[in-house]
Amino acid sequence: MVLLGDSELQLNRALQSQQSHPALKIPVGQAQLSAEETLSREMPLEDGDPARRRGQRANGEASGAPHPGGAGDDTAGPRGSGTEVPAEGREPGTAQGEKDMTPKGAGGQEEALMAELSELVQKVVKNSSWWDRHGVDISILACSLLLLPAGFLCLRSAQAIPFLVGVLTLGVVHHTLTVKGSHLASHNALTESKSWGKVWAIFFIELCSAFTAEQATYNHVKMHHGYTNVIGLGDSSTWKLPFLNRYVYMFLAPLAVPILTPLVALGLLRNVEWKTALRTLCCMFLGLWCHYWLLLHVSGFQSPWSALLCMLLTRALLAHPYIHVNIFQHIGLPMFAADRKPKRLHLMSLGVLNLPRHPLLDWSFGHSLISCHVEHHLFPSLSDNMCLKIKPIVSQYLKQKKLPYNEDTYTSRLRLFLQRYEELMVHAPPITELVGIQ
Repeated sequence: MVLLGDSELQLNRALQSQQSHPALKIPVGQAQLSAEETLSREMPLEDGDPARRRGQRANGEASGAPHPGGAGDDTAGPRGSGTEVPAEGREPGTAQGEKDMTPKGAGGQEEALMAELSELVQKVVKNSSWWDRHGVDISILACSLLLLPAGFLCLRSAQAIPFLVGVLTLGVVHHTLTVKGSHLASHNALTESKSWGKVWAIFFIELCSAFTAEQATYNHVKMHHGYTNVIGLGDSSTWKLPFLNRYVYMFLAPLAVPILTPLVALGLLRNVEWKTALRTLCCMFLGLWCHYWLLLHVSGFQSPWSALLCMLLTRALLAHPYIHVNIFQHIGLPMFAADRKPKRLHLMSLGVLNLPRHPLLDWSFGHSLISCHVEHHLFPSLSDNMCLKIKPIVSQYLKQKKLPYNEDTYTSRLRLFLQRYEELMVHAPPITELVGIQ
């Protein structure tokens, strides 16, 4: 990013300011952004946005919910046909017609950068086939559905190895449908039709995941994506349980996710219309009952308790990486106040982190949640396969413009959270100050 005015003067001022702002050194696992690097980059600000205050009140109504996804997205990204990437997304939380408090020069520079990146991505999307945009991910979900009968039949075996194969198969299939399927459906990335997108959101989020699509929409798409790493809005605080110690939270609590998810969903139904609540209840009950019935009548479980225990085991198989991924990629990175945050491109480059590719997690969670999370937050309506396809373009562009492109390993992040659990997950995160704008 080019500094405004004399670059050497700006850098000197930034380095002098570092002494009065020691908290600006933000750890990012092994890939740390130092105070000098943060201060030496020009980051446009926004002030006094009343839309954010409205968003915070609304967020309070739906706090505490896990966010497997939601339908609809106001952030920049391909819409409609899936082949158009707007050159400039409307700033999340900024209503049309409201005054932009960003300095004119910095704001124009930010918009030009985002427009240039969007144009590069748009070329890739337009030149991609339907198979690239949707087909690859639909095929993965279809294969997972086709594996269900094999998983239930393997559980009929009295031998250990076939039985374990059945548990592993059902566990991977469950997380592929509930995490990857729900996430793609929440962003309408499975189809170019909004009507079918709504159908798939209900199927994956409510029937498969036992959650409510409307509240998942609000918490994940509207708040987390609209206000990424903004304190009190999209700062991933719904994943924090301060009353648990680090080892219980990181290694024992994830086993309760299959039980807590429908319970949280039931509590959130009071915030939706009665027709929506009735539909959600029916879908949740149908999904859980079908799983239980198949274990009894296809897998041959003799006891209801053994069937319920198997349900818990398969639904919690990948719950640990599910929780870990959701906290590793945002918490511990720079956090911002609602009225003092950078514009979209800087916000996403600073507040989002990519993990390395992993065959199991890539299949079950999707590239947009693992190795292409930065790309997903910049262009959230793209499918997992398209996020992987534009990854070289986005990473090269951000690095070329001297913007952060955060990457770290799973083990490094796990070590960081175990060492600094109190600071990251119990105490309120410090607000990052952006220095250098005159």
